[in-house]
Amino acid sequence: MNKKQSVFQVVTIALLGVLLLSACGTGAASKDDITTLKVSTVSVPHAEILEEIASDLEQDGVKLDLSILSDGIQANQQTADEQFDVNFFQHTPYLEQVNEDSGLDLVEVAGVHIEPFGVYSQSIENLDELANKAKIALPKDPVNFSRALELFDANEIVELEADVAGDYTLQHIAKNDKEIEFVPVDSELLVHALDDVDAAAINTNYALEGDFNPLEDALIIEGNESPYVNILVARPDNKEDEAVQTLVKHLQSDKVKQFIEAEYKGAVVPAF
Repeated sequence: MNKKQSVFQVVTIALLGVLLLSACGTGAASKDDITTLKVSTVSVPHAEILEEIASDLEQDGVKLDLSILSDGIQANQQTADEQFDVNFFQHTPYLEQVNEDSGLDLVEVAGVHIEPFGVYSQSIENLDELANKAKIALPKDPVNFSRALELFDANEIVELEADVAGDYTLQHIAKNDKEIEFVPVDSELLVHALDDVDAAAINTNYALEGDFNPLEDALIIEGNESPYVNILVARPDNKEDEAVQTLVKHLQSDKVKQFIEAEYKGAVVPAF
């Protein structure tokens, strides 16, 4: 090999090295650069939204490890205990109530969508058909129980005390002409409770899981102006972590907005 050939080979190898390094710096993150984010969530629509962006997130170095929760209070406790990095299933008033009741310090990271709250029945097609002393199931937790009473008040089924603002209980019902009995039930059991009551106020995620179409099947439903935005929740110590903020970027993307609008057709509404 002459000197000219040797120099040419050295230059060629060097260039190939530069090209390989450049290739590693673009496109998908390498295996060593992937951060796994443990997320506690519910099936519909939250997990479906997360699954829609999972591959995009992995391109940005974040792999989602999703666990479907069965109890919201427990999910928040597990997030506080670092069994999960974040959770995605609740709205702000619910988080604030759990923080207060359980002594937690979880924080909202980003708002994603609104799920208008509705009332469903298997025995009537209009709330005017409610018989005297009918039974209606409401979510057991105080925040959604109050929210359901507000929905009935807004539709003139009952009348709430005018001098109370939020945090409504049965004691705040000023007028109940049909003597309706409101029965508290765990949120995840409300669809099944329809077999035993005349109607139930159900969060949209559970209604969707029960194969209801909220815009078609709900007897009454909240408007899109509902203040109950579903949020991504983290701890104060990890809310600014790069992986968490990467998840926020994708959750509040045009892709997610278009997915929500196309998939749920108004039953779930983007909030960003």
